[in-house]
Amino acid sequence: MSVEATDDRQQRVSRRDSAASTAVRRPWLQRATYAFSRWAARLVGVALCRLRCEGREHLPESGPVLVCANHQSYLDPIIVGLACDRRLNYLARQNLFNNRVFGWLIRWYDAIPIERDGMGLSGMKETLRRLKRGEMVLIFPEGTRCSDGKLGPLKPGFCALARRSGAPLLPIAFEGAFEIWPRYRHWPRPAPLAIQFGAPLWPDEIATLDDESLLSELQTRLADCQQRAHDLNRPRRVSAD
Repeated sequence: MSVEATDDRQQRVSRRDSAASTAVRRPWLQRATYAFSRWAARLVGVALCRLRCEGREHLPESGPVLVCANHQSYLDPIIVGLACDRRLNYLARQNLFNNRVFGWLIRWYDAIPIERDGMGLSGMKETLRRLKRGEMVLIFPEGTRCSDGKLGPLKPGFCALARRSGAPLLPIAFEGAFEIWPRYRHWPRPAPLAIQFGAPLWPDEIATLDDESLLSELQTRLADCQQRAHDLNRPRRVSAD
Protein backbone atom coordinates (compact mmCIF):
# COMPACT_ATOMS: atom_id res chain seq x y z
CA MET A 1 0.00 0.00 0.00
CA SER A 2 1.36 3.45 -0.92
CA VAL A 3 2.12 6.18 1.63
CA GLU A 4 -0.55 8.36 0.02
CA ALA A 5 -3.21 5.65 0.39
CA THR A 6 -2.22 5.08 4.03
CA ASP A 7 -2.40 8.80 4.82
CA ASP A 8 -5.76 9.04 3.07
CA ARG A 9 -7.17 6.13 5.10
CA GLN A 10 -5.88 7.68 8.35
CA GLN A 11 -7.54 10.99 7.48
CA ARG A 12 -10.85 9.24 6.86
CA VAL A 13 -10.65 7.42 10.19
CA SER A 14 -9.77 10.68 11.94
CA ARG A 15 -12.78 12.44 10.41
CA ARG A 16 -15.10 9.58 11.41
CA ASP A 17 -13.76 9.52 14.98
CA SER A 18 -14.12 13.29 15.29
CA ALA A 19 -17.72 13.19 14.07
CA ALA A 20 -18.58 10.21 16.26
CA SER A 21 -17.35 12.05 19.33
CA THR A 22 -20.01 14.75 18.79
CA ALA A 23 -22.88 12.31 18.15
CA VAL A 24 -26.01 12.88 20.20
CA ARG A 25 -27.40 9.98 22.21
CA ARG A 26 -31.20 9.88 21.96
CA PRO A 27 -33.50 8.81 24.83
CA TRP A 28 -33.36 5.06 25.44
CA LEU A 29 -37.04 4.51 24.56
CA GLN A 30 -36.55 6.21 21.20
CA ARG A 31 -33.48 4.07 20.53
CA ALA A 32 -35.29 0.92 21.62
CA THR A 33 -38.28 1.71 19.39
CA TYR A 34 -36.04 2.22 16.38
CA ALA A 35 -34.12 -1.01 17.05
CA PHE A 36 -37.33 -3.00 17.48
CA SER A 37 -38.83 -1.50 14.31
CA ARG A 38 -35.75 -2.46 12.32
CA TRP A 39 -35.82 -6.00 13.71
CA ALA A 40 -39.55 -6.35 12.92
CA ALA A 41 -39.07 -4.98 9.39
CA ARG A 42 -36.25 -7.47 8.76
CA LEU A 43 -38.42 -10.30 10.02
CA VAL A 44 -41.26 -9.32 7.68
CA GLY A 45 -38.82 -8.84 4.81
CA VAL A 46 -37.37 -12.32 5.21
CA ALA A 47 -40.73 -14.02 5.80
CA LEU A 48 -42.80 -12.36 3.08
CA CYS A 49 -40.26 -11.05 0.57
CA ARG A 50 -37.40 -13.54 0.89
CA LEU A 51 -35.13 -10.58 1.57
CA ARG A 52 -31.53 -10.75 0.38
CA CYS A 53 -28.91 -8.10 1.07
CA GLU A 54 -25.31 -7.89 -0.13
CA GLY A 55 -22.46 -5.40 0.21
CA ARG A 56 -23.03 -4.34 3.82
CA GLU A 57 -19.26 -4.21 4.28
CA HIS A 58 -19.34 -0.90 2.36
CA LEU A 59 -21.28 0.78 5.19
CA PRO A 60 -18.86 2.86 7.32
CA GLU A 61 -18.96 1.78 10.96
CA SER A 62 -19.01 5.36 12.24
CA GLY A 63 -19.01 8.97 11.12
CA PRO A 64 -21.31 10.91 8.80
CA VAL A 65 -22.79 9.16 5.77
CA LEU A 66 -25.13 10.51 3.11
CA VAL A 67 -27.04 7.42 1.99
CA CYS A 68 -28.24 7.72 -1.62
CA ALA A 69 -30.88 5.23 -2.75
CA ASN A 70 -33.11 4.61 -5.74
CA HIS A 71 -36.81 5.33 -5.21
CA GLN A 72 -39.33 2.66 -6.25
CA SER A 73 -42.11 2.68 -3.66
CA TYR A 74 -43.69 4.03 -0.49
CA LEU A 75 -41.71 1.44 1.47
CA ASP A 76 -38.25 2.60 0.40
CA PRO A 77 -37.31 4.43 3.64
CA ILE A 78 -38.18 1.29 5.62
CA ILE A 79 -36.28 -0.93 3.18
CA VAL A 80 -33.09 1.12 3.45
CA GLY A 81 -33.48 1.39 7.22
CA LEU A 82 -33.79 -2.37 7.74
CA ALA A 83 -30.69 -2.95 5.60
CA CYS A 84 -28.47 -0.61 7.65
CA ASP A 85 -27.06 -1.66 11.02
CA ARG A 86 -26.72 2.01 11.99
CA ARG A 87 -29.57 4.40 12.70
CA LEU A 88 -30.83 6.44 9.74
CA ASN A 89 -32.21 9.96 9.69
CA TYR A 90 -35.15 10.41 7.33
CA LEU A 91 -36.48 13.44 5.47
CA ALA A 92 -40.23 14.12 5.45
CA ARG A 93 -42.28 16.82 3.74
CA GLN A 94 -43.44 19.52 6.11
CA ASN A 95 -47.15 18.92 5.40
CA LEU A 96 -46.84 15.31 6.64
CA PHE A 97 -46.18 16.63 10.14
CA ASN A 98 -49.70 18.13 10.13
CA ASN A 99 -51.29 14.68 10.15
CA ARG A 100 -52.16 13.82 13.76
CA VAL A 101 -51.13 10.16 13.66
CA PHE A 102 -48.43 10.07 10.99
CA GLY A 103 -47.04 13.40 12.18
CA TRP A 104 -46.60 12.01 15.69
CA LEU A 105 -44.92 8.90 14.25
CA ILE A 106 -42.33 10.73 12.17
CA ARG A 107 -41.60 13.11 15.03
CA TRP A 108 -40.96 10.11 17.27
CA TYR A 109 -38.52 8.76 14.68
CA ASP A 110 -36.92 12.21 14.59
CA ALA A 111 -37.53 12.89 10.88
CA ILE A 112 -36.20 16.10 9.35
CA PRO A 113 -38.95 18.36 7.93
CA ILE A 114 -38.31 19.66 4.41
CA GLU A 115 -40.27 21.77 1.94
CA ARG A 116 -42.49 20.12 -0.66
CA ASP A 117 -40.44 21.24 -3.68
CA GLY A 118 -37.01 20.84 -2.13
CA MET A 119 -35.07 20.64 1.08
CA GLY A 120 -35.37 24.34 1.94
CA LEU A 121 -32.98 26.34 4.12
CA SER A 122 -34.12 24.93 7.46
CA GLY A 123 -34.08 21.36 6.13
CA MET A 124 -30.59 21.86 4.71
CA LYS A 125 -29.31 23.28 8.02
CA GLU A 126 -30.75 20.43 10.10
CA THR A 127 -29.46 17.80 7.68
CA LEU A 128 -25.98 19.32 7.79
CA ARG A 129 -26.16 19.52 11.59
CA ARG A 130 -26.87 15.80 11.90
CA LEU A 131 -24.18 14.88 9.41
CA LYS A 132 -21.66 17.08 11.22
CA ARG A 133 -22.34 15.22 14.45
CA GLY A 134 -21.58 11.90 12.76
CA GLU A 135 -25.02 10.56 11.82
CA MET A 136 -26.41 8.99 8.65
CA VAL A 137 -29.04 10.70 6.50
CA LEU A 138 -31.06 9.05 3.73
CA ILE A 139 -31.85 10.89 0.51
CA PHE A 140 -33.42 9.84 -2.79
CA PRO A 141 -31.47 11.74 -5.49
CA GLU A 142 -34.14 11.01 -8.14
CA GLY A 143 -36.43 13.31 -6.15
CA THR A 144 -39.57 11.22 -6.67
CA ARG A 145 -40.75 7.63 -7.00
CA CYS A 146 -40.21 6.06 -10.41
CA SER A 147 -43.14 5.04 -12.60
CA ASP A 148 -41.64 1.82 -13.98
CA GLY A 149 -39.13 0.49 -11.44
CA LYS A 150 -36.13 1.79 -13.40
CA LEU A 151 -33.57 4.27 -12.09
CA GLY A 152 -34.40 7.78 -13.29
CA PRO A 153 -32.08 10.76 -13.80
CA LEU A 154 -30.64 12.19 -10.59
CA LYS A 155 -31.26 15.77 -9.49
CA PRO A 156 -28.18 17.85 -8.59
CA GLY A 157 -29.42 19.08 -5.19
CA PHE A 158 -27.38 16.51 -3.25
CA CYS A 159 -24.08 17.85 -4.65
CA ALA A 160 -24.00 20.93 -2.42
CA LEU A 161 -25.04 18.84 0.57
CA ALA A 162 -22.22 16.37 -0.06
CA ARG A 163 -19.60 19.09 -0.42
CA ARG A 164 -20.70 21.12 2.62
CA SER A 165 -21.08 18.14 4.94
CA GLY A 166 -17.81 16.38 4.14
CA ALA A 167 -19.72 13.09 4.31
CA PRO A 168 -19.17 10.16 1.94
CA LEU A 169 -21.96 9.22 -0.46
CA LEU A 170 -23.10 5.62 0.02
CA PRO A 171 -25.06 4.20 -2.96
CA ILE A 172 -27.77 1.65 -2.16
CA ALA A 173 -30.19 0.19 -4.68
CA PHE A 174 -32.87 -2.47 -4.48
CA GLU A 175 -35.07 -4.52 -6.76
CA GLY A 176 -38.55 -5.76 -5.94
CA ALA A 177 -39.94 -2.73 -4.09
CA PHE A 178 -41.72 -1.59 -7.24
CA GLU A 179 -43.43 -4.97 -7.52
CA ILE A 180 -44.35 -4.85 -3.83
CA TRP A 181 -45.92 -1.39 -3.85
CA PRO A 182 -45.78 0.74 -7.03
CA ARG A 183 -47.15 4.26 -6.95
CA TYR A 184 -50.36 3.31 -8.78
CA ARG A 185 -51.39 0.54 -6.34
CA HIS A 186 -53.29 1.24 -3.11
CA TRP A 187 -51.89 -1.66 -1.08
CA PRO A 188 -48.63 -3.67 -1.06
CA ARG A 189 -48.25 -7.33 -1.95
CA PRO A 190 -45.41 -9.82 -1.26
CA ALA A 191 -42.63 -10.11 -3.86
CA PRO A 192 -38.93 -11.05 -3.79
CA LEU A 193 -36.75 -8.18 -2.53
CA ALA A 194 -32.99 -7.71 -2.95
CA ILE A 195 -30.78 -4.89 -1.66
CA GLN A 196 -27.26 -4.06 -2.86
CA PHE A 197 -24.78 -1.69 -1.18
CA GLY A 198 -22.13 -0.07 -3.36
CA ALA A 199 -18.69 1.37 -2.65
CA PRO A 200 -18.84 4.86 -1.09
CA LEU A 201 -17.73 8.02 -2.80
CA TRP A 202 -15.36 9.53 -0.26
CA PRO A 203 -14.96 13.30 0.34
CA ASP A 204 -11.51 13.38 -1.28
CA GLU A 205 -12.99 11.78 -4.41
CA ILE A 206 -15.95 14.17 -4.37
CA ALA A 207 -13.58 17.15 -4.17
CA THR A 208 -11.97 16.20 -7.49
CA LEU A 209 -15.29 16.16 -9.39
CA ASP A 210 -17.45 19.00 -10.62
CA ASP A 211 -21.20 18.72 -10.10
CA GLU A 212 -21.86 17.18 -13.51
CA SER A 213 -19.17 14.54 -13.02
CA LEU A 214 -20.35 13.81 -9.47
CA LEU A 215 -23.90 13.40 -10.73
CA SER A 216 -22.72 11.02 -13.46
CA GLU A 217 -20.54 8.98 -11.08
CA LEU A 218 -23.33 8.47 -8.54
CA GLN A 219 -25.78 7.61 -11.33
CA THR A 220 -23.35 4.96 -12.59
CA ARG A 221 -22.84 3.46 -9.13
CA LEU A 222 -26.56 3.36 -8.37
CA ALA A 223 -27.26 1.74 -11.75
CA ASP A 224 -24.59 -0.88 -11.04
CA CYS A 225 -26.10 -1.57 -7.59
CA GLN A 226 -29.57 -1.92 -9.07
CA GLN A 227 -28.33 -4.34 -11.72
CA ARG A 228 -26.66 -6.46 -9.04
CA ALA A 229 -29.85 -6.42 -6.98
CA HIS A 230 -31.77 -7.43 -10.10
CA ASP A 231 -29.38 -10.36 -10.63
CA LEU A 232 -29.93 -11.44 -7.02
CA ASN A 233 -33.67 -11.44 -7.60
CA ARG A 234 -33.73 -13.02 -11.07
CA PRO A 235 -33.82 -16.76 -10.16
CA ARG A 236 -36.36 -16.10 -7.41
CA ARG A 237 -38.66 -14.23 -9.80
CA VAL A 238 -38.63 -17.22 -12.14
CA SER A 239 -39.48 -19.66 -9.33
CA ALA A 240 -42.21 -17.34 -8.03
CA ASP A 241 -43.80 -17.20 -11.49
